[in-house]
Amino acid sequence: MAALAALLADRTRAAMCIALLDGGTWTAGELAEYAGVAPSTATEHLNLLVAGGLLAEERRGRRRHVRLAGPDTAETLENLAGLAPYRRVRIRSLAEANHRRALHHARTCYDHIAGALGVAIAEAMTERGLLVREHGLELTDAGTAWLTALGIEGGGHSPAHRAHVRTCLDWTSRRQHLSGAVGAALYRHALEHRWVIRAPASRILAVTEAGRLAFGARLGLPDEVLTPTPAPPARDRTEVSPRRPG
Repeated sequence: MAALAALLADRTRAAMCIALLDGGTWTAGELAEYAGVAPSTATEHLNLLVAGGLLAEERRGRRRHVRLAGPDTAETLENLAGLAPYRRVRIRSLAEANHRRALHHARTCYDHIAGALGVAIAEAMTERGLLVREHGLELTDAGTAWLTALGIEGGGHSPAHRAHVRTCLDWTSRRQHLSGAVGAALYRHALEHRWVIRAPASRILAVTEAGRLAFGARLGLPDEVLTPTPAPPARDRTEVSPRRPG
């Protein structure tokens, strides 16, 4: 635990890990630009993160590409972000306010849906008996049948020995959203059927009209859950946010 804490105690390394929560593969140069450090400095930090097991790397010609080591790493980072202290953040523009609210509403967390939408999906599945929390979170027989009816075969099981059902502590609401193989399968299904679309170069997800109909019919999610809250007037643009939002 001390070694893991030491890796994430540096702001640059933490910023790089948060960026990689988008589930993608980044070059060392892209992460250097994102974190606002020199390429040589970025390389030093990436060496530590790879050696510490948080990142995996591959070479494509002369370029070095890195990604999170796996879904367990992503869930650990999201849970840590959920435990981070909150502070008041001054929002400087309407665009920034809308971006922040869209990020809080729906985003990717590696390979599953997070934000208010992800929390609402997990809670609706539990209320409908598709998930139970008796011995940790488990998919019920009704849940398996529900996934099959959606077209997700095998109840969302992963051949890679990944946990079937897991939860992440969502950093925007301090409540749990669904992860694990089932969470990933639901996200893939929503993306393939265009229930959600992903903003370019961003983790933000937007619910489409098809998604409104599907989430309403399948889980009873109301329109207010499926739409980001509009930004407040300029004089009210101060929000409580994590110190290092993802």
